[in-house]
Parts: sequence; C-alpha cells; structure tokens
Amino acid sequence: MPTLLLVRHGRSTANTAGVLAGWTPGVDLDDTGRGQADGLVGRLAEVPIVQAVSSPLERCRQTLAPLLAARPELDGSVLGGPALDERLGECHYGDWTGRPLGELAKEPLWRTVQDHASAAAFPGGESLRELSHRAVEAVREWDAKIAAEHGPDAVWVACSHGDVIKAIIADALGLHLDHFQRISVEPCSVTAIRYTPHRPFVLRVGDTGSLASLAPRPEKPSSGDAVVGGDTGTA
Repeated sequence: MPTLLLVRHGRSTANTAGVLAGWTPGVDLDDTGRGQADGLVGRLAEVPIVQAVSSPLERCRQTLAPLLAARPELDGSVLGGPALDERLGECHYGDWTGRPLGELAKEPLWRTVQDHASAAAFPGGESLRELSHRAVEAVREWDAKIAAEHGPDAVWVACSHGDVIKAIIADALGLHLDHFQRISVEPCSVTAIRYTPHRPFVLRVGDTGSLASLAPRPEKPSSGDAVVGGDTGTA
C-alpha cells in the first residue's frame, strides 16, 4: 500500500505568540516557518510524490507552497495548490480558540486534555474523539484512493496540524487516544505511515532530517508482515 508522509505545518505566528490558533483565519507562517517550508523541498527531493493533500488553513497551504512550486504536477485544484480536506483541519477548539496557552493551562479541562484525552470536549467546539475519527477516516480514504489510482508503491503528502497528526499516529500504533500526548511532532516535521491490509507500519515519527530513505523500493516484497528481528535495511 502507499506511504503517507504527514507534514506538520511550519512554525506559525500563533506558535511564536504562544496562543492556540485553532481555525482563526489569517494565521501565517513566521520567518522560521517559511524557512522550514523552503527546506522541505530539499528534504523530499529524492522521494517521488504522486499527491498532495492539505488542511484548508493558511499555515498548511503555505507550508506546501514551495514544494508545489517545485513540483507543479502535484497541484490538486484548478486554482492551483493541494487538494483540500477539512477533515485534516485543526481541532475546533471552540471557546479556547485564540487564547494564550499559559492561560489555558490553568483551566480544569487542561488536565483532562493531558491525561484523559478521550474524555476531552472543548466548549463550543469538538471533542478529541471526534477529531481522531475524522482525521483517521480522511487519511485512510485518501490512501485507498491513491492506491487504486497510482499503485501500492505510491508516496503521498498530507499537511496538517499537531493534534491531528498525533491522533493519526496513535491510531496507526494501536495506542488508546488517552496516550496521544506521549507523541511529539515539531513544526515541519514529517511522519511516515504505510497502511497495509493487515496493519499500518509507522516508519518515521516527527522526523526533521533527511527523508531520502523513504523513496519506494519496488523490488522489496511487501507482504504486509513485519520482519521478525527487525527490518534488515536491504532491498
């Protein structure tokens, strides 16, 4: 089955300011984030990519913009840019949106979000369970579509947000959602997941370095079984 490269958007102005952006419009990449987005082009230079999908929020589209400029064949819209999927959008944080993280840390709900995420529902927004369901559904549907159109060795990119990506990783690892805060994904990091009919394989988590080794090795059999003793690293 195809390999999904989950990219967290580059550092944003909200990240720098220490506020919870959520779906606030007009949150852009800061100077560091734009540099991270430019660097993504080189990090993925040796990886063939057949599709780019993104959260509709500006900071994700800006993160993919340099990659799409280098690879115009990935444009998923007649208007240019990646295919957009609202299910990959940021959590709807409701009343928490736009507030400083230091202030939110004093809220009783903060501890629930940290320690019992499956019970966390944001007032005026959505629950983390709902977030997890829509995000996992989105990537699995896209993965099946890409497999049908491009074959089992295809590689595709989806740009999303920290909590969204962590929820997808937790599902792929078979972790209960209550443990998803144990996962860390930095701005513009790449997480690689290969879905198979039997199980997902998590190949990278929060990688900020070279990604050349994620290029497909078609000559390597892909049975869907794990290699006993660990992958040998050979073709």
